[in-house]
Amino acid sequence: MKAGMPAVIVALMAVAACGDSMRDQPRYDPLSAAQGWPHNQSARVPPEGTVARDDSMAPDPQSPPTALSRAQLERGRERYGIFCSPCHGGSGHGDGMVVQRGFPAPPSLHSERLRAAPLRHYYDVISGGIGRMYAYGARVPPQDRWAIAVYIRALQLSQHATVDDLAPGERKALEKQP
Repeated sequence: MKAGMPAVIVALMAVAACGDSMRDQPRYDPLSAAQGWPHNQSARVPPEGTVARDDSMAPDPQSPPTALSRAQLERGRERYGIFCSPCHGGSGHGDGMVVQRGFPAPPSLHSERLRAAPLRHYYDVISGGIGRMYAYGARVPPQDRWAIAVYIRALQLSQHATVDDLAPGERKALEKQP
């Protein structure tokens, strides 16, 4: 046996003995009690603003969780401008800036198929993506996804409204204009 070999063997045995303590570290089982933690719970409440996966926040999966309001529509317009307009364009015709620079155009939001789609379709597509579209579920909170969906519907209506769609009072006011 060469000189220094016993020292190497002892060092290797000492390092190998550390393996058990590294493998068997103390841990908490899910939802078990944990002394010294807030409320003696090992599970923590998610931080405010956390977006849960597949969380629609709506009792009716086909409609937004809150009644339609001007504030929600404005929020949807703002969020659409940030997340959607680079590809879909400001008008929703699929002519955004990245398309102008060579990226394949998305379908127009004004196509018959997409105008007939339920509001939930837009929420789901924003959440999980579709085709080349990136999933924004982790970046856009559920209430903002609904706001964008509502804004898309308003955008579609703005491009395809007729005089027959107006309320009688609005129609009369329009007819009085020169």
